[in-house]
Amino acid sequence: MVFFRSVSLLSKLRTRVTQPSSLNNSVRWLQIQSSSNLDLHSQLKELIPEQQERLKKIKSDYGKVQLGNITADMVIGGMRGMTGLLWETSLLDPDEGIRFRGLSIPECQKVLPAVQPGGEPLPESLLWLLLTGKVPSKEQVDALSKELRSRATVPDYVYNAIDALPVAAHPMTQFTTGVMALQVKSEFQKAYEKGISKAKYWEPTYEDSLNLIAQLPVVAAYIYRRIYKEGKVIPADASLDYGANFSHMLGFDDPKMLELMRLYVTIHSDHEGGNVSAHTAHLVASALSDPYLSFAAALNGLAGPLHGLANQEVLLWIKSVVSECGENVSKDQLKDYIWKTLNSGKVVPGYGHGVLRKTDPRYTCQREFALKHLPEDPLFKLVSNLYEVVPPILLELGKVKNPWPNVDAHSGVLLNYFGLTEARYYTVLFGVSRSIGICSQLIWDRALGLPLERPKSVTMEWLENHCKKVAA
Repeated sequence: MVFFRSVSLLSKLRTRVTQPSSLNNSVRWLQIQSSSNLDLHSQLKELIPEQQERLKKIKSDYGKVQLGNITADMVIGGMRGMTGLLWETSLLDPDEGIRFRGLSIPECQKVLPAVQPGGEPLPESLLWLLLTGKVPSKEQVDALSKELRSRATVPDYVYNAIDALPVAAHPMTQFTTGVMALQVKSEFQKAYEKGISKAKYWEPTYEDSLNLIAQLPVVAAYIYRRIYKEGKVIPADASLDYGANFSHMLGFDDPKMLELMRLYVTIHSDHEGGNVSAHTAHLVASALSDPYLSFAAALNGLAGPLHGLANQEVLLWIKSVVSECGENVSKDQLKDYIWKTLNSGKVVPGYGHGVLRKTDPRYTCQREFALKHLPEDPLFKLVSNLYEVVPPILLELGKVKNPWPNVDAHSGVLLNYFGLTEARYYTVLFGVSRSIGICSQLIWDRALGLPLERPKSVTMEWLENHCKKVAA
């Protein structure tokens, strides 16, 4: 379902109406949050029982339905394309791109509450959407913002754990260390040791998840100031929302940068369950590891250059283009540099995606932000030229299924424009954002009682023998 805000006087809890989507020809049912209840936890207590029954019915009625055939290529190729995970908060379509609880990014920008009309969605509003499947009111988002601020106090021993590392340690190493230190106060671990009922696992998971989401910007900002700003920490501002406060604690208060941070956190929050960081969190949590342990594991996956570290690599590569060719590089010069990169055995960072077969909508919305706020920026113009030059070259290679730009192709240029130039730090921003999607799903993992993840593995000998039998 796609969810749009509306006003209803006919229902105390929810109303459904229809409205044509500007993005396709189908008519979608709309579910709207019209309850005056501002408490997110209470909303979940209402929703969870019906979703538990829904999952039981799916298992009972359709448990033996086949979802596809597994090939040897899939087994060898990192399980690519296998349908094997339940992930409620978002779905990635190869052609449409990401949908958060049914909403596309343009639809989120249209209906989720913002600070001002026409502004970027507040990350708290997306958190509400991911957890409940409902578009919140501005009052509910404000209440959630206030709750997150009340949970954002970070114990001194977390800073001490980070300070035990060399300042030169990669920001992601310091970030993961901080998350592991936060784990000391895990509510889930305490509840499990006391023998909490399985039916209530989701409640301490909820507490841990909201605490973690609230504390991450504080930890991340501390690391940034420690590494790049001589340790001069900027206190949180209780008047600011989640994204704006994060930007403020980093040291960036330009209103346009606050809007960019709201957009950045929102669009990076979730990307269905099969990517490395999301899958890692789901896998680790399936062993009943608490959200801190699960998210720390996810961050270690995010730190890989084939995943979240790519946003760092893109800006470094773009700056290498400028260093060699100048800011006013021609398209012919760009083509030569791209071929030089490819012929050296490297990839053009920021292009291609494991699932998408079109331009990443997250790239598109960042491009629209740049056209609105920094149309004359030389690096933005370079990114625009790359958009025209790179895909035809990748198609010419004949081996690339998706030659189009992904989210990483654009984010670094925007951050760089507003003064956040330290590319090694960018994956930490990604990590803060991804906590919203990962933690939302972890809460539902517990609520639905999803089991220990344990796929079957085989040897090459088994694979050879099995394929020979099938081919005979």
